[in-house]
Amino acid sequence: MQIQFFGAARTVTGSKHLITTEKGTKILLDCGLFQGIQTDDLNQDFGFKPSEIDYLILSHAHIDHAGLIPRLVKKGFKGPIYCTSATADLCGIMLMDSAYIQEKDLERINARRRRQGRNLLDLLYDSEDAQRALKLFKPVQYGQTFHLGADEVDVFFTDAAHILGSAAVHLTIRDNGTFKRVTFTGDIGRPEDQILRKPDPFPQADILICESTYGDRLHEPQPDLQAHLQRIVHKTCVENQGKLLIPAFAVDRTQELIYSLDQLSSSGRLPRIPVYIDSPLAIKATQIMKENEAYFNPDILEYIERDGDAFAFPYLHYISDVEESKALNTKKEPCIIISASGMAEAGRIKHHIKNSIEDSSTTILMVGYAAPNTLAGALKRGDKTVRIFGEEYQVNASIETLNSFSAHGDYNEMLQFLSCQDASRVEHVFLVHGEYETQVAFKLKLQKAGFQHVHIPAMHESFVV
Repeated sequence: MQIQFFGAARTVTGSKHLITTEKGTKILLDCGLFQGIQTDDLNQDFGFKPSEIDYLILSHAHIDHAGLIPRLVKKGFKGPIYCTSATADLCGIMLMDSAYIQEKDLERINARRRRQGRNLLDLLYDSEDAQRALKLFKPVQYGQTFHLGADEVDVFFTDAAHILGSAAVHLTIRDNGTFKRVTFTGDIGRPEDQILRKPDPFPQADILICESTYGDRLHEPQPDLQAHLQRIVHKTCVENQGKLLIPAFAVDRTQELIYSLDQLSSSGRLPRIPVYIDSPLAIKATQIMKENEAYFNPDILEYIERDGDAFAFPYLHYISDVEESKALNTKKEPCIIISASGMAEAGRIKHHIKNSIEDSSTTILMVGYAAPNTLAGALKRGDKTVRIFGEEYQVNASIETLNSFSAHGDYNEMLQFLSCQDASRVEHVFLVHGEYETQVAFKLKLQKAGFQHVHIPAMHESFVV
């Protein structure tokens, strides 16, 4: 059996891992979009022939894990796409939104490449490609075993608690007369997530493909999060009379923010200022979240029982209309604007940042991971100038960070997730979805925990196991 890594290899985005069995069956784990500056070429070519892939198994709906599925279909993939039912629901809105962004951004990207004397790119995919891809989705419930390749491979999902519907993928592969048990963790959630249940333990694996995003850091303790958020809101909107801009992923992160603000409002600790959720995608995702309360943890369910709705409070406004979104840029009064994308690489938040970044009364609050080569990454790093829509802007706004909102486990939480394994029985661990320096740090922690053969694959590197 061969495992080859075509994305999220010594970097965070573009998750794609290809398993080829002894009989030649090709199983692709995730098919994500590379995100950030200078990733356009990476998204054009897969490094393999899409038409040769037999099955796609999707861990969750985030665009860096699912965002290239329509292009895979456009380039010849015709097989089934297995995921949880909630992931299928979320992909139904997220892939159509991504197609719209691809169509909208291509002209701007090619104008830049034309000035640089580089080859022009073709459209990654359009809404028709996304619709054709969605027809291939095969929803499966957590714990339900399904079979690939005439029973050559058995697969089931367990809850990874990263976002709604996220899963760790467990494959039992018949190989040379023996069985190899492969687990792909997907992105590992947090045991104390504000909304979702805890991650599930999982059976013993021989081979682990493990994410490592926060393999070198610890999150702020959860009890301090609300107080920290309240201080930022008060400083920006009350003392400075400014705007608080929050780039946030439309799925899970936005809902966590709404829930936190709802709690502050219910307890009388939120100033009476307007809060705008300026993202049609986030609005749709919030509705899908409400329809899937079965995956919520007991604390939020108890809160909903008392409060009635964890995602609605006075002065909260959901904005879908484009003109209403544009009007937010001319408003002078203090407010909070939460908008996608989380890495500030596309969507309405990029316009809001452009219009307010040079205003010293503005605060931009980062609430999760941002790849270094993204606008959010540059702001988080402390760059004094940033490039937005091809123009340079001075960063006069205050930049704040609240990593506790991250849906990724920190290194202690990831080690806790892996504690269900007998490390001495794991033959190989492959670290993916992390920056290289972070992966090196996490590798040392894994070795200390007893995992002996830990690899950090390079892009396109393959291993026979």
